Amino acid sequence: MGMTITEKILAAHAGRDRVRPGELIRARVDLALGNDITTPIAIKEFNRIGTAQVFDRDRIALVPDHFTPNKDIRSAEQARELRLFARAQGITHYFEVGRVGIEHCLLPQEGLVLPGDLIIGADSHTCTYGALGAFSTGVGSTDLAAAMATGEVWLRVPETIKIIVRGAKQNPWVCGKDIILYIIGKIGVDGALYKALEFTGEAIDALSVEGRLTMANMAIEAGAKNGIFAPDEKTVAYVEKRARRPYKLYYSDEDASYSEIHEFSLGDIEPQVAFPHLPENTRPISEVGDVPIDQAVIGSCTNGRIEDLRIAARVLEGKTVAPGVRLIVIPGTQEIYLQALAEGHIETFIRAGAAVSTPTCGPCLGGHMGVLAKGERAVSTTNRNFAGRMGHLESEIYLSSPAVAAASAILGRLAGPEEVL
Repeated sequence: MGMTITEKILAAHAGRDRVRPGELIRARVDLALGNDITTPIAIKEFNRIGTAQVFDRDRIALVPDHFTPNKDIRSAEQARELRLFARAQGITHYFEVGRVGIEHCLLPQEGLVLPGDLIIGADSHTCTYGALGAFSTGVGSTDLAAAMATGEVWLRVPETIKIIVRGAKQNPWVCGKDIILYIIGKIGVDGALYKALEFTGEAIDALSVEGRLTMANMAIEAGAKNGIFAPDEKTVAYVEKRARRPYKLYYSDEDASYSEIHEFSLGDIEPQVAFPHLPENTRPISEVGDVPIDQAVIGSCTNGRIEDLRIAARVLEGKTVAPGVRLIVIPGTQEIYLQALAEGHIETFIRAGAAVSTPTCGPCLGGHMGVLAKGERAVSTTNRNFAGRMGHLESEIYLSSPAVAAASAILGRLAGPEEVL
């Protein structure tokens, strides 16, 4: 019996010829990631272990992106802990405010995550890097501390669910965000608990790397341990100009075993909106009804890349945000910000009435830069819409693509781009 791409990567990093689902393995990590919320806890655990030096200062990335620029004294203290640890340990990949980005946009951009890698991060959306053909998954701060000390992690090999998306899209605005919301709507938020989601099919092949990053980012919203795409010529073209070290391409064997196989037709998918308070509560844009909004957010580790900003700018060009609606746009990294500036998108956003922010996770987790008050509604390109996620427990979050978020900001209610173009 053959192995899946996930099993092959895990076997290679465990120093074994093969692994099987359910086995516990100790595996070598290629990169360990922490941010300003999770790393201070990991630092305490690291110090408790008593190891003087990290296992490899080039294999750790510390990204202060959640509450930065610091929103209050507590967040300033957390960021300071991160900064001092990075300085004391000589961490190569520490990113200070002004040079930082949202971690899951930043690391692929910087060539720090590559095909065939095993990546862990003390952030649940570390699964993003599976878009590049890597095994990447979120862990707790204690696991991060152990990995920083030893360069290894304990993992249970997950079963794999194959997701096949066939055909061509009927709606030109359908993107990776719509596909993953549609899939989560079908299998549920617990449909892939501790399993790998392997995405394949001609519709997946047609997606850009940015679209795949969006889909892999939200694998965790179906409960998955990781999301993963087989690398192709688009993957190689993306990483070749960024890679700082060698990498290896892995592919599933034809006779690999899957716990489930789900097939979907791209032609059945139109722009999606996930209603409160779960990502599985999806509806096609044609069925959302009249839902007024107070705020729209375009950005985050899910949809803060240049492709996303281009789509939003296309919808917003020459338009204005509805009275009483706040539109917040957050480029994923400084490089993306500069690219959007050079292409004229930042001017488009500001002339439309948007507030444009330096890269930060900010509103996604109800931290800052767009916290919701009681009773307010937001449409957002982020990845979670749990009660209280972006602010007050009695606020509401509707998840969508950049095109839907932009159109909704213009009309002051949930809307598709066809309504404004």
